[in-house]
Amino acid sequence: MPFPSEAHARTDARTDAGARTDAGTRTDAGTRTGADARTGARARPHVRLRPARPDEASALSGLALRSKGHWGYDDAFLAACRDELTLRPEDLAPGTATVAEDGAGRVLGFVLVDGDPPRGRLDMLFVDPPVIGSGLGRRLFAEALAIARRLGMSRLTIDADPYTEPFYRAMGAEVTGSVPSGSVPGRLLPLMAVDVPPAAPPAGAPPR
Repeated sequence: MPFPSEAHARTDARTDAGARTDAGTRTDAGTRTGADARTGARARPHVRLRPARPDEASALSGLALRSKGHWGYDDAFLAACRDELTLRPEDLAPGTATVAEDGAGRVLGFVLVDGDPPRGRLDMLFVDPPVIGSGLGRRLFAEALAIARRLGMSRLTIDADPYTEPFYRAMGAEVTGSVPSGSVPGRLLPLMAVDVPPAAPPAGAPPR
């Protein structure tokens, strides 16, 4: 899997608040992040979440690069991020990645978490540019926390694209330092972290 930094958390996020990130939270590439909002609220499409499939690696890599381009990076920068934002089928291990799709089955975004409990990494969070600003970035971030919780993680780190730092702050993450970009020599990205909250008790469950 690519070095986490430029690829996320590949995250494209300024967005819903608006990790691989510059790329989306694999960061310079983002977390890789492409998350939700440079442009203000948009109509929310009907969305369902489902596990990502290994055979979608190429399509998701293309979505990540498109999402990264939403922030106005030039062709040379995006070319430098391409390798870090490229997923392989084996990167999409069961239980680590979720895709968001519309009613017609069109993929609108995805999130990928990796690492070894109790610490994990929001490796990629990307939203397709036409639906950035619709709230999907927030939903995928919540899904990232749910994945982390199921994997036994108590904290996630995020190598965030600078454009996505406000989004992650709004999601409760904090800056803990900086990390070198995995795609662009000399570039530093915000290193962020967020605690994974415990699962909410079932409705009607008696208090402990």
